[in-house]
Amino acid sequence: MAQAVEEWYKQMPIITRSYLTAAIITTIGCSLEIISPYHLYLNPRLVVRQYEFWRLITNFLYFRKMDLDFLFHMFFLARYCKLLEENSFRGRTADFFYMLLFGATVLTGIVLVGGMIPYVSESFAKIFFLSNSLTFMMVYVWSKQNPFIHMSFLGLFTFTAAYLPWVLLGFSVLVGTSAWVDLLGMIAGHAYYFLEDVYPRMTGRRPLKTPSFIKSLFADENVVVARPANVRFAPPPVDEVHQD
Repeated sequence: MAQAVEEWYKQMPIITRSYLTAAIITTIGCSLEIISPYHLYLNPRLVVRQYEFWRLITNFLYFRKMDLDFLFHMFFLARYCKLLEENSFRGRTADFFYMLLFGATVLTGIVLVGGMIPYVSESFAKIFFLSNSLTFMMVYVWSKQNPFIHMSFLGLFTFTAAYLPWVLLGFSVLVGTSAWVDLLGMIAGHAYYFLEDVYPRMTGRRPLKTPSFIKSLFADENVVVARPANVRFAPPPVDEVHQD
C-alpha cells in the first residue's frame, strides 16, 4: 500500500506534486500548531504596510482544518491539477504555471477590489484564504476543455463535465458552505478560458502568452501527438470513396 502511494506520488507532474505537497505540509503544520494561520491569511494592510508579501502566496496553501472537507479538496486538487498538467498542458509546464499565476492574481485582485465596494465588502472581508477558489478554478478550466465527458455525482445522477462546476456549486450551497469561494473560482476560470481559448479564435491574438522569463524556468520536452489509426478528422478523398 505504502509503495503504491509512493509510486502514485512520484508519477505526478512537477507542478501538481509541488502544490499538493506544499498544501498538505502547510495544513498539517497549522493543525499541529507548528504554523499559525494568522501568519498565512491574506491581509492587504499587512502586505502593504508591513511588507508581508508572503501572504500573497501562503493564503493559497492553507485548506483550513484537516477534516472531510480538506480530503475533498485534496482529491480535487490532485485529480484536476494532474489532469490539466498531463493532458491540456502536456509538455507546457511553463504555460500551466502561468495559468495558476494568472488565476491567483485575478482572485487576489477580486478580493481586494471587492473589499472596497459597498454592500459586498463585508462578504469579501470574510475571505482570508483563496486555496479553495484556485482549486475550483482548475476544475472550471478542465470542464471547459473537456465538456462532453460523462460524469456521475455520488451515483445519484449523471451529467457532462460542462456542468461540473455548477453541480459542485449547488452541492456547496446544500451543505451550507459559502458560495462565494466557488463563484470566485468560476470567475477566474472563465476569465482564463475566455482569454486563452475564446478570444484568440475570435481575433487571432493571444493576450495570455507566457513570458519568456517564466519559460526559462522550466525545461519542457517537445511532445509529438500521433494521430490514431483508422480515425478520420475530415471527409475522405473522392478517389478513396470510389475505391471502397
